[in-house]
Amino acid sequence: MPALCRDCLTTFDAGTRCPACGRPRVLSHPELFDLSIAHMDCDAFYASVEKRDDPSLRDQPVIIGGGRRGVVSTACYIARIRGVRSAMPMFQALKLCPDAVVVKGRMSAYVEVSRQIRALMDDLTPVVEPLSLDEAFMDLSGTARLHGKPPAVMLATLLRRMETELGLSGSVGLSHNKFLAKVASDLDKPRGFSVIGLAETQDFLRNRSVRLIWGVGGHTQAALDQAGIRTFADLLRWEKPQLVARFGGMGDRLWHLARGEDRRLVQRNAPVKSISNETTFGEDTADADILDGHIWRLAENVADRAKAKGKAGRTVTLKLKRANHRILSRQASLTEPTQIADRIYRTARTLFEQVGDEGPYRLIGVGISHLAEAADADTGGDLLDPQAVKRAGAERATDAIRARFGPDAIMKGRALR
Repeated sequence: MPALCRDCLTTFDAGTRCPACGRPRVLSHPELFDLSIAHMDCDAFYASVEKRDDPSLRDQPVIIGGGRRGVVSTACYIARIRGVRSAMPMFQALKLCPDAVVVKGRMSAYVEVSRQIRALMDDLTPVVEPLSLDEAFMDLSGTARLHGKPPAVMLATLLRRMETELGLSGSVGLSHNKFLAKVASDLDKPRGFSVIGLAETQDFLRNRSVRLIWGVGGHTQAALDQAGIRTFADLLRWEKPQLVARFGGMGDRLWHLARGEDRRLVQRNAPVKSISNETTFGEDTADADILDGHIWRLAENVADRAKAKGKAGRTVTLKLKRANHRILSRQASLTEPTQIADRIYRTARTLFEQVGDEGPYRLIGVGISHLAEAADADTGGDLLDPQAVKRAGAERATDAIRARFGPDAIMKGRALR
């Protein structure tokens, strides 16, 4: 059986230890050197960057997020062992992990590190499809001839370079399509490398929960539960016409995924259609002040990502999910594209005022769409808001100060709500 030492990159026949370096980090699989579709996910990315840049945090539980009334953006694995999870209210996270060090995120730093990781991926293959700052699909088909090594070896090389050159770790999933590659990357974190081969696909999926399917949220899961579909084995008992009749377009996708089939290609430079950010509350809330604080933080995160990508949006969207899982969505079109957090926030806040009394809510999200280049954004004023230009200028100045002195150099009061 083909085997690979993840430490020294030696390939050999299967064994419990590497014959070259004697170490036990050995990966073996019958199809190890035949598969070429991969998903790489950084381990606790934001928290790992903070620990790398501040060694005093290395052995501490670290939470990235806002004040006590904010929510957890991400947490290191030490904090996760204590039960801390992304999108958890900060007060709840600190009850579980009272000794945690809370750090406000530095989006500009994360963007720069993401670019460095992307450069390492580009050294492996020209076909890289980023999903976010810290994860991406890669298609390494045909690269064995270029590198003189199979894709699995090059992926292990990527993980080693991330650790030695950038001081960060990641986990890789390797399979024969995107769906299974993403599933595999979650099987063994952190510092994982998992393989799902073609021959084992059906057996691997059969008794697993359909929650593995990317995009199956609470609403879809409730519909699947109602239909008695909890595992992939349950899905296999349905004919395609039945699934389509019950679940629409999603039914066709479910039928194929139940068989481990995913025909989507890894797409380099897939066009970004929207930029959004959302958070799910640990407890439903109708508190207008708390929701207002979340709208600001979400707008700021969207603006940071838009600035990092050099994009701006002409449409602002507010998304709310009620306690009964009903989703309320409102949109507003702007006279020109924007990437200014203040304008995104004010537009989303106006949209919230239209539906704010329909809570309590379990989720809130803010986004921009109909994207344009940043050069075409925020060029004019707003006749109905003469102070908008001044606030935009202040925000640009704030961005410059934070980039030089850190994210906490200037903070708006509403961010503490």
